[in-house]
Amino acid sequence: MADPLIFVAVIGGVLPALLWLFFWLREDRCEPEPRRYIIFAFLAGMAAVPLVLPLERQAMQYYSGTVLLLAWAALEEIFKFGAAYIGALRSRAFDEPLDALIYLVTAALGFAALENTFFLITPLQQGDILRSVVMGDLRFVGATLLHTLASATVGLSLALSYYKPALERKLYALAGVILAIFLHLVFNFFILQEGSGATFWMFLVIWVGIVGVFLMTERIKQPSRDYC
Repeated sequence: MADPLIFVAVIGGVLPALLWLFFWLREDRCEPEPRRYIIFAFLAGMAAVPLVLPLERQAMQYYSGTVLLLAWAALEEIFKFGAAYIGALRSRAFDEPLDALIYLVTAALGFAALENTFFLITPLQQGDILRSVVMGDLRFVGATLLHTLASATVGLSLALSYYKPALERKLYALAGVILAIFLHLVFNFFILQEGSGATFWMFLVIWVGIVGVFLMTERIKQPSRDYC
């Protein structure tokens, strides 16, 4: 029974992430990135999950409360950035500002895909189908969007500094990662609060942030793409 359940968990975790990825890649449809680098970035994001989880468990032995949430947020955002860098950003395919956003979001969705799969496996194995469905919906809307928004923040920072000197690009990247960690920390803090009020407002903020990312994306596109 385990294999079919794992298959269902994989479908439930990966398929929503792929749908989001398809949606985001449409922003780059005029000059799409090489497919292999999209795949590399997505798989690198997935590969980051089994590296992060042991570190997060170890952090639980030393930290608690807000410090623990900060450690978790920092680990995930740093590893997602590393996945995008290893998977695509260090290649020649990174040749225009918009590419930074595309590759960061791709790595983030790869991370979310495997993380969601792990979260779905336990309730499925316990026979709690309803809980699996509800958890899948919440992670599709919440955690997946959070990973996307946080990594998109880093991508926008890289995009905005694309034509700047090397030192400024590094500072922009650092600022983007710090902001992503902060956003992730705030989400973790509020999602653990009791009651639906905090959760509602946090989801609302994430959606507003996603809309803001799309508006900024339009600004960093090459002028020639306006007519594509």
